[in-house]
Amino acid sequence: MATLSLTQFLTLDGVIQAPGGPDEDTGGGFEHGGWSVPFGDEDFGRRITEIFERPTAFLLGRRTYDIFAGYWPKRTDPTDPVASKLNGLPKYVATTTLDSADWAGTTLLKGDVAGEVAALKERLDGEIQMHGSAGLARTLLDHDLIDTLHLHVFPVVLGTGRRLFTDGVRPIAFRLTDARTSSTGVALHTYERTGRPAYGSY
Repeated sequence: MATLSLTQFLTLDGVIQAPGGPDEDTGGGFEHGGWSVPFGDEDFGRRITEIFERPTAFLLGRRTYDIFAGYWPKRTDPTDPVASKLNGLPKYVATTTLDSADWAGTTLLKGDVAGEVAALKERLDGEIQMHGSAGLARTLLDHDLIDTLHLHVFPVVLGTGRRLFTDGVRPIAFRLTDARTSSTGVALHTYERTGRPAYGSY
């Protein structure tokens, strides 16, 4: 059985929209695209390389798939740790609108997304990785299907934009298993799901 991890870039106020460029995702009139780029450094690059050393497959939401499929197939350097994995490993896309996918190795998951992903985890081994795909991630968090969170929190506040954790998300408890800070101040944290929150009083 496979585990499922989510890697997500967030601002201090929880925004996850368009970290990689001004035109990546302007939905809702978002004007802050590319907010993560000034914080890229060797520490951050090493962290991403480490994460991409582990997957056996990828799971993507429709929007993230479109962004990735428009960029990574053009990167053909076999020594690129990200491109080689994204282009070479199986990719699964949860979608209600796509009828076909041109990126080699892509399978479309239609219908009951939680059921499809649960079956995928049962069928595969190793680590299935999600990157971005916040809408899909919220659905899967509500069904206890995400085992690990790699949250990269950038020291910037934007005030607007889509967020990963929204009102109504199912309460979940996690255990911090790795914590580092890049030279530019990005908090690189890994959390493992442990179940439901515990409550008390001071």
